[in-house]
Amino acid sequence: IQTLLHDRGEPDRGSITVLGLDPIRHGDALRDRVGVQLQHSALPERIRVHEAVDLFASFYEDPADSRELLRTLGLHEARDRYCGALSGGQQQRLSIVLALIGQPQIAVLDELSTGLDPEARRDTWRLIEEVRDRGVTIVLVTHLMQEAERLCDRVALLDQGRVVAVDHPAGLSARAAMDRRVRLRSPGPGGEALLDVLPEVTGVERCGEDIVVHGSAGLLTAVVLAFDRAGLSCEDVRTESASLEDAFLTLTDASLPVSDEVGR
Repeated sequence: IQTLLHDRGEPDRGSITVLGLDPIRHGDALRDRVGVQLQHSALPERIRVHEAVDLFASFYEDPADSRELLRTLGLHEARDRYCGALSGGQQQRLSIVLALIGQPQIAVLDELSTGLDPEARRDTWRLIEEVRDRGVTIVLVTHLMQEAERLCDRVALLDQGRVVAVDHPAGLSARAAMDRRVRLRSPGPGGEALLDVLPEVTGVERCGEDIVVHGSAGLLTAVVLAFDRAGLSCEDVRTESASLEDAFLTLTDASLPVSDEVGR
C-alpha cells in the first residue's frame, strides 16, 4: 500500500490503516497507541533521566510504570543522571523507554543500534526481544542485515522507496541462494586448479587465506574427495548459506528502476 503525501498531509492516492484507524482522520487516537524511537534524540543535556521519562509519561492517560520500565531496560541506577552524561548505549535505552512509556501496541524503532559497540548492540537486541515477547509489535527500520535477521519475523526490503520483497528472513535468503558455497583454508599451491576442473564447481575465488568454491548439489563432497585423492589436506571446511544481505543485494539489483517522483 502506497500513499504519497502533499505538504499539507493529504494523500494523492492509495490508502493506509494502522490498528484499523486512518492516520489522517484518527491521528490523535493513534498517537496514544504508537510509540516511536527516532535515530537521533533531541533531549536537553541537563534534563535528568527520570525527568525526561516523567515528561513523556504526562502525554498519556495511562502510562506505564516509569520505575519498572527503567529497571527493565537497565536504567534504574542512572535515573538521576543528566541525559548528556549517558553513554551511547544508555541513550539508546532511554529512547526505547520513551517510546514504550505510553504502553503502545506498536513501537517504531529507527536505526536501533546506530553508533553502538558490539556488546551494547547485543544487549539492546536482547531488550527488544523481551519487549516483543510482551506483546508489543515492533516495526524496525535498519540498514544492518544481521539486526533484521536476529529480531524480525517478517522483513520488507526497500529500494529507492519501493518495497521489492516481503517475507520472513529465511524466505528472503532462500531467494538469493543461487548456488552452493564452500569455504576452506587454502591447502597451498595447486588447490584452486584442482577445484576448477570439477564438474560440480562453477567458480573459485580467493579471499585472503581462504578459498570460496561455488557450485551445484554435491559440492562439499566433491571438494573433500578431490583433495583426498590428491593427497592434500583441507582445513576449516564449511558450507555457507545465503544471508539476508545477499538477498538484499540480489533482489534490489533485480528490481525495476524507480521514477523520480516515487524516489523522492
